[in-house]
Order: sequence, then structure tokens, then C-alpha cells
Amino acid sequence: MTGPGLRRGVRLVFDPVRDQHALLYPEGVLLLDPVAADVVAACDGRRDLAGIVGRLAREYDDVDAADVGRLLADLSDRRLLTPGGTGRPGGAAASGTGAPPWASDHPRPTGLLAELTYRCPLRCAYCSNPVEPAAYRAELGTAEWADVLDQARAAGVLQVHFSGGEPLLRRDLPELVGQARGLGMYTNLVTSGVPLTGDRLAALLDAGLDHLQLSIQDSRRADADRVAGGRFHDRKLAAAGLVRESGTVLSVNVVLHAGNVARLGEIAELAVDLGAERLELAHTQFYGWGLRNRAALMPTRAQVDAAAAAVAEVHDRHGDRVEIVYVEPDHHTGRPKPCMNGWGSRQLVVAPNGDVLPCLAAGQLPGPAPPNVHSGTLADLWQHSALFNAFRGTAWMPEPCRGCDLRTVDFGGCRCQAFQLTGDPAATDPACLWSPHHGTVLAAAGTVERPPMIPRRPP
Repeated sequence: MTGPGLRRGVRLVFDPVRDQHALLYPEGVLLLDPVAADVVAACDGRRDLAGIVGRLAREYDDVDAADVGRLLADLSDRRLLTPGGTGRPGGAAASGTGAPPWASDHPRPTGLLAELTYRCPLRCAYCSNPVEPAAYRAELGTAEWADVLDQARAAGVLQVHFSGGEPLLRRDLPELVGQARGLGMYTNLVTSGVPLTGDRLAALLDAGLDHLQLSIQDSRRADADRVAGGRFHDRKLAAAGLVRESGTVLSVNVVLHAGNVARLGEIAELAVDLGAERLELAHTQFYGWGLRNRAALMPTRAQVDAAAAAVAEVHDRHGDRVEIVYVEPDHHTGRPKPCMNGWGSRQLVVAPNGDVLPCLAAGQLPGPAPPNVHSGTLADLWQHSALFNAFRGTAWMPEPCRGCDLRTVDFGGCRCQAFQLTGDPAATDPACLWSPHHGTVLAAAGTVERPPMIPRRPP
């Protein structure tokens, strides 16, 4: 008999910080109420719906099979359950330091983006890293990062994304992965794959790495290498082969721009051939080097329309086996992206120098300076620092955001984009159709001239 079970790469854990169970999976955390947690715990890959209902009936009166079926269908649609799945063993997401008192109404963070270094062998012109990296050259040491991870878990973080730059340039990466996994957190490596070797991957897996996200630049070697600034494409393919052979869950991430968006279908086929179980096709976000190269990178309206059609075809061909995530270009859609799913609501970023940020680009904003890990605990900075409270909720919003029905859906859009395009971080994101500054986006999105791209300079 085959029934629903956890999909590979998904873990069910208990979080003593919240006194709550959660499902941890690539790029996400889903908090569960007690009944939902018991339903998931009964999904062992063998019990069918009737068996799961029977198991629940031992603990609950009047179990409604229709309600259980709807929950199972929802979790299957989210790609968390699959027929016959077993996932990875669960475990307690326990913190050795204990949960600090929570003295605010702000939700606890669920995710940490650990920017270990901004060093990277690639020179991609769309990189969102800071254009002036001097302030980030003094990187946190191993013990400091270990303390950050301890504090993150105590504050409620359940998932860590080790990123950069290129995090594999840190020799202590396996140690940090082991520290995070020992605290019960889900560990995700975001990498170019260029420095990856079999021994390096084995050390990371032994330390408890859950998931690896590999970036590729294009489907064609010459075009990919041109963007990356060196002969890296074949090394990326070799890295994907190592991951596939190890049985580790692999995501492939592709940044789309004017130079590669016409090959979206080819790129998707390559990702599927590489063994990706998740494919993220994301149009360029214009921060850092991406902003500096916006005129060279911005696709035309016709290219965006063709990309949407190509994504639909990819879904038709591979959507039953591969999760396809398509991030639209908000400069063309008239709908601003819901930045970080709300400022200071789910995730925080720690930069290589220890600055603590609500999002990757928030360090550029005027006003409150970013707090640093040396100036307080993560829990305290998350709850009380001026930067994290600057754009929480909706009280800060001007019109038309304040009166908009979508204000709790898109959260006013991106504060960093608003600042870059208007000079005011509190302005309605110009990507929004109703922004008084929407004309600035229309002008940028209409670019047809392509100046040469300025390669990212290594720090």
C-alpha cells in the first residue's frame, strides 16, 4: 500500500522556542498547529487516507476525513508530501541557549540569510552584492558566526541560507553547517558550485547539509562564461553531477536578463537534465551591480511576454516532477514584489562584517544605521532596533498604499527600490501601477539600447 509521506528534503521538527511543530523544506518553513502536526506525523508513506484517519481517531474524537483530505491535498500541492515519500528523519529543533524573553508583538524570525563573504570568483554584472565592498572585508570569524547561529536559533530561526559571494571560499563552512544542523535548523547552501569538489561536498553532507542551490548563467557555454567572467560553465555542470550522485536535493537558480531570457526554455531543459528538483527562474533584481547595469540587463516588454509563454511551456513539460518558481519582473507587471514578505516579519540578513539587516540591500538606506551583531543580541535587534522597526506594519505607509486593499499583500513593495528610484525609502514603490512615480519605472523598462555590461569587481 502507498500513501502520502514527506517528500525528499522535507523534515518535520518540533520547535521548543515556539512550542510548535514545523515543516522545513528547501526555501521555506511552514508552522503547524497541533492537529496538522499529528496529521503529518501519520504520513509514513504507507497509510492511505483511511489509515491516517484511523490513526488520528486514537487521539481525537469526531475526526472528519474530508478535512484531513483537504489538508493532505494542500500539503501535496505545496510539494511537501508525495505518494510513498519518507523524507528525512525528523528531530527536535532545540536550542542549547534557550529562548530569550519576547517583549514585542513582532513575530519571531523563521529564516536567516548568512552572507559569509562577498568574495567570489565570478564577475556577474547582475550581482546584488554592494558595489563598494570595502566595509565588508573584515569578515566575522568562525566563533563569531557560531554565536550568530546560536542566537538565531534562540530567536526562532529554523532555516539558514549560507550565501555570499561564494560561501565555499570559507574553509570553516562545514563547521558552520554542522553548528546550524546541531541546533536543529534546516541548512541550505547557495553557491556558484565553482569551488565544489567531491571531498568538499562529502564534508558538508557529513556536517548535515540539507539542500544545495546552484546558480547557472545560461544554457550555452560561451554565453554563460561571458557573463560569469571566466571558464566556469563546465565546472558548474560537474558540480551538479556531484550533487546528483550524492542524492542531495538540488535547486537550480537562474537570473534572467535581456541577454539570456530568450533561451529560458533551453535553460530549463538544462536544469532538468542536471537533476534539479526545484528550478527558480528569477528576473534580475536591480541592486548593487545589477542596478549599475540596469540599462544593459533590462528586458523589453516583448521579451517579458515571450518569457511568460516559455515558462508556461516549461510547466506543461516538467511541472509534475520539478517545482518551477518564476519571479516576474516587477518593472513590467505594475505589481511590486512583496519584499521579504513584509519588512522585519520573517527573515533577517547578517552581512560578512556582522551588520544585521531586514533585507540584502537595506544597508544603502538613509536614516538608522544598520545594527551589528556586536551591538546586541539578534533577538533584541530584531525586536527593537530602529532599522527593523522603520517599515514594519502599515502605519508608515503614505497614500496610495495606506488606503490600498493590497497593503498587507505587497507591503508597499520594496523600500530599497523606492529609495533608488525616488530618493525616499518611504515612497510607494514605483513598480506599482498606482505609484505617483510609476513613470520612472516605465522609462527604465522601455530601454532598448544596450550599453556594455560592467563586470562585478572582486572585493
